[in-house]
Amino acid sequence: MNARGLRSARGRFGLGVALALLLLAAAGPLFAPSRPSAVDLAAELQPPSARHLLGTGENGLDVLTHVIYGARVSLWVSILVVILSATVGVFLGGIAGYGGGIFDETLMRVVDILLAFPGILLAIFITAVLGPSLRNVVFALAITGWTGYARLVRSQILSLRERDYVRAAQALGASHSRILARHLLPNAAGPLIVQATFGIPAAILAEASLSFLGLGVPPGTPSWGSLVDQGTQYLLIAPHVALFPGLAIAVTVLGFNFLGDAVRDAMDPKAVD
Repeated sequence: MNARGLRSARGRFGLGVALALLLLAAAGPLFAPSRPSAVDLAAELQPPSARHLLGTGENGLDVLTHVIYGARVSLWVSILVVILSATVGVFLGGIAGYGGGIFDETLMRVVDILLAFPGILLAIFITAVLGPSLRNVVFALAITGWTGYARLVRSQILSLRERDYVRAAQALGASHSRILARHLLPNAAGPLIVQATFGIPAAILAEASLSFLGLGVPPGTPSWGSLVDQGTQYLLIAPHVALFPGLAIAVTVLGFNFLGDAVRDAMDPKAVD
């Protein structure tokens, strides 16, 4: 592993965005100028000012406050989605790649079927049936997100299981679970880390899309997507309501994609530091 990618301009930008989002998620109330539910009817749909740095939305809700609290929702949803998707995908893909046979064939056909449909459409269908809530959003995105991890792990295991150190472990009588956990999965960790890094912005964008459609977070919960949805009604008279959460989504997704590129370069064994 080398640090050339992380030291690049894109890597530093992506790392800065990730750290800033983590800081907002962990200490949002310290930075927010008011509570998310605070109402100021006299200041409804006001442009940015000294009192409201990013302006106000419906009922005088402070846009900056909702952007900050929305960062918490976006980050925690994306982290939970990546953890659940990676756990299920690594477990199933590892077993399929190492064991092969009917389980491998069946799993790959299921993956092919799920990948035949756009993931966001499946997530919309699931959340529409289950109803809007953070739990259902995480469940829907994890159901559609584990397939990428399963295919990646399976392909890595198929290559690694023929290595000499695996054959040596088999000759010494190591169990299949020990070989998989101690020898195969650790050597497949690099591509998985890169996949997870790219999975976070994808989950953030998917959560914002579901919230924009009214299928994400419950009403009243601060979310970038729901704030953009609210702002589309006032684009001509109060464009700031949609502009600032839209910029937050764009910068966050761009930053994490840059970070993913930097991590991929850092994990590349052929790269020269």
